Amino acid sequence: MISDAQRKHFQEQGYLVVPGVLTDAQLATGRRIVATMLERQPPEGVGAHFLWPRFGDGHPLLDFYHSVELAELAGELLRPDLAVQDPDFAQVATTIPPWPHRPGGPHVDGITPGLDDGTPGTFSMLAGIWLTDHAEPDRGNLYIWPGTHLRLGGYLAEHGADALARLDEMNPGPYPDVPLGDPIQATGPAGSVLFAHYLLAHNIGGHFGTATDVRRETLYYRLQAAGHRERWREVVTDPLLEFRL
Repeated sequence: MISDAQRKHFQEQGYLVVPGVLTDAQLATGRRIVATMLERQPPEGVGAHFLWPRFGDGHPLLDFYHSVELAELAGELLRPDLAVQDPDFAQVATTIPPWPHRPGGPHVDGITPGLDDGTPGTFSMLAGIWLTDHAEPDRGNLYIWPGTHLRLGGYLAEHGADALARLDEMNPGPYPDVPLGDPIQATGPAGSVLFAHYLLAHNIGGHFGTATDVRRETLYYRLQAAGHRERWREVVTDPLLEFRL
């Protein structure tokens, strides 16, 4: 269950780490799925490596999504009248050490490339399942800039929702020119779930471990509340529109 205090943190900061969501058995299942996929498409060298499996008629990562009841947990952040739609793809994100990388700035997802109709590929929130330990910083942790979801929403309310697709107005990243503040690294144990608002500034961090350390493994799902695509312009200019207050 997500508490009122956790919901308030998500509303104000734009992210939430929920520990202890997965059991040891579920963690082992998730890591087996990832290992099988990486055997078929092995990483080359150190650093960040991504797979983008589409679900189509079914996929082990969609079954895994259902088995850990991720939609039910995410639904506790959304308004009660909005269900979570099944995602149609996942992102397998791994970081292989040693990779002493620090991001120069943030980005917002779904802009490059956008959708076929020229609009950005917006969604309600990002859900990341941590299959490996993120308790220490600089182990492939996600960098996030707290509160930027509200500042970007204010920017888009002033400039129009379609400013998300005007890449010439973006800083390198891409992310619009809004006050960022200082970034933090999301931390927590394996089996945690990270929820991040779609508009939250974020980027991947490096893995400063040695070649013998465990690679970072995260499963990301881009979640949409029911009807999101029909109201995406309203959502990005009113960042808490879809969320339980």
